[in-house]
Amino acid sequence: MVARGAADTVLLDIRGLSVLADYFVVTTATSAPQMRAVRDALSNDVRTAAGQRPHFEGEPSDAWLLADFGDVAAHVFTEDGRAYYRLEEFWSEAPVVLRVQ
Repeated sequence: MVARGAADTVLLDIRGLSVLADYFVVTTATSAPQMRAVRDALSNDVRTAAGQRPHFEGEPSDAWLLADFGDVAAHVFTEDGRAYYRLEEFWSEAPVVLRVQ
């Protein structure tokens, strides 16, 4: 996702904290076109690499977009959306596996 210009990407290990998924990816896109580029990358590149196509919730024009891969859920936010939803604060007990500024 960093290659698509998304910023401040964090991978959280939520195993043992939730049955929703094993990992959350949280990242920020600065515009609706960039959010569409990240969505397209998740849909195409990950499908090619992992053989799995995500289920999407939300739209690039929204403050939040979810790509659900089952064990991994990728949350793409606008800056305002990320500040509003504060997923990292909500999941503060989850270990940070990776952070890419």
